[in-house]
Amino acid sequence: MMEVYKTFIFHAAHRMTNMPKSHKYSKIHGHSFAVDIYVKGVVDKKDGWVMDFQEIEKAFKPIHALLDHSLLNNISDLGEPTSENLARWIWRKLKPSLGKLSKVVVSRPSIGGAVYKGR
Repeated sequence: MMEVYKTFIFHAAHRMTNMPKSHKYSKIHGHSFAVDIYVKGVVDKKDGWVMDFQEIEKAFKPIHALLDHSLLNNISDLGEPTSENLARWIWRKLKPSLGKLSKVVVSRPSIGGAVYKGR
């Protein structure tokens, strides 16, 4: 078995509605986010791949269009727009079209992030 991943970048704004008004994240602010989409499977003996990266890109493209340069709070089924919820939300959107999906990592480069491995 082999696990491979493709990285995507998006830029978006959000605010944390569950924080006290005095908390800096309660105000609208923006970030650059990185999303790593992992797939797992057997390496094909003919082409040497687990999956063509273009397949991952095609599956993520409509999700990326929803996220990039948006106000994440306006995505109705996301909930509180934390990295944790973003990772789980992306998983739910991708899993039906990307059967080999094994992990979604959402991070703010040089800050930290969240890893979701589905269920």
